[in-house]
Amino acid sequence: MQRLLIVAGLVLLVLGLLWPWLARSRFWHWIGRLPGDIHIEREGFSFYFPLTTGLIVSLVLTLILWWLRR
Repeated sequence: MQRLLIVAGLVLLVLGLLWPWLARSRFWHWIGRLPGDIHIEREGFSFYFPLTTGLIVSLVLTLILWWLRR
């Protein structure tokens, strides 16, 4: 558990330091706009549910955590 918390803290630190660069890069423009993400706009109402993005993020995190536990 200690190793997991240390790794999570380091990942958050690196992402925080790289955030200004990542926000401007074109790589992040497709995240949240994948086929399967639900976006409904009506007059005075907007609903967004990133279904595919959530599944991909969950899969990646699951693989990373599985790899760290080995």
